Amino acid sequence: MRFIASSLSLIIAAAAISPLDAFVSKPNGLTFGIRKQKLSDNGRSTNLMMNIEKTDTEKTIKVGVIGCGRIGLVHLGAITKAPNVLPVIVSNPTISKAEAAAATYGVPKFSSDAMDVITDPEVDAVWICSPSQFHADQIKACAANGKDIFCEKPIATDLAETVEAINACQEAGVKLMIGLQRRFDQNFLRVKDAIRDKEVGEPIMIKLCSRDPEPPPFEYVKGGGGIFNDMAVHDLDMTRFLAGSDPIDILAIGSTHIDKSIEVLPGSEKYDTASCIVRYPNGVQAMVDVCRQSSYGYDQRAEVLGTKGMIATDNVYPNTAKIYKNDFTGNADMPYDFFLSRYNEAYVTETIAFCEALVNDTPVPCTGEDGLVALVMSIAADMSAAENRWVKFSEVVQAVYCKSPTECSLLSQNDVFPDGFKPKTDAVELLS
Repeated sequence: MRFIASSLSLIIAAAAISPLDAFVSKPNGLTFGIRKQKLSDNGRSTNLMMNIEKTDTEKTIKVGVIGCGRIGLVHLGAITKAPNVLPVIVSNPTISKAEAAAATYGVPKFSSDAMDVITDPEVDAVWICSPSQFHADQIKACAANGKDIFCEKPIATDLAETVEAINACQEAGVKLMIGLQRRFDQNFLRVKDAIRDKEVGEPIMIKLCSRDPEPPPFEYVKGGGGIFNDMAVHDLDMTRFLAGSDPIDILAIGSTHIDKSIEVLPGSEKYDTASCIVRYPNGVQAMVDVCRQSSYGYDQRAEVLGTKGMIATDNVYPNTAKIYKNDFTGNADMPYDFFLSRYNEAYVTETIAFCEALVNDTPVPCTGEDGLVALVMSIAADMSAAENRWVKFSEVVQAVYCKSPTECSLLSQNDVFPDGFKPKTDAVELLS
């Protein structure tokens, strides 16, 4: 990076600079590029607002993005809409994707190496939009370099690795926000407001459904962690978000109706349909159903029954037009059929919320602990479906960490888990 940084001023000072200012080859065979900053139609102008505390000198947060695939580009687009936030470097193993992203969003530097983003002295915060298996190591590397972090879920698919990454951020004193974008969707937020303001009284029952337009290919499902981890996790997190408390236990079942080819896969990877019941304090029940195919489009709805009424959301449509005929009355078009279309505004709102926390130095709205609890819930659902029984969330934590009473006792003193998720500390109870 020293050679690259020292070369940058010479490259920019050159009298004639082509659209691609320079490629610099690194000793490890990776490639690093420099591109001119430029204005573009999708640049800084936006109607979206961010609450920024007024100071004598306006603070600009400089950020880097790891991963220029589909979700990375969504976040880059959102970052360019946030005031006082400036993307300065992007990376992707395929350098052409990093170069294209830099050109589209006016980012001055790009690289094929994620560590160039993490160690860049200009960067205040890093967006991790790489494949899931790299998240934990990249989070720990960011923490070691003093960078605040936004990470797409999951932190890791392994519970112990997830805790290590969260602890690394806490020890380094850096912010960690996890991408659970449904928490920022206006429909779900309205339901949350109704619960908070007692518009429907005290909550009794929460229902969520999540149904995709069509099933993913076999290779996507294989090794994906199963339907609870790669699909239902968002809905499980939403039940906790709406309930406003930590869950107690879960009962889950799964079956296969759509794609019989996946029945050969292990665990919950063989399911394309699943249901969960989650028990919360005060007898509140939450029900989730997920299916990998819905013939009528992307189906994402929520309903909360309270002691004084009920509130429910509908699907989101491209427009409000309706058709009235002698054989049909209803929406002229189908609901949005892809999560990026359905949650486009939520991704922008989520990004701005993190940027606001950076600019104002306030807590992030969706923490590493939120991501950890969502993972524990999905693991417990998987265990419940496999063993056909109710599973307490503390069982999942205990199974990973409690190899001895001493380890269990130490874990119970760690605030990374909610109280209800912490294992028993009594050695007699643990070993019985």
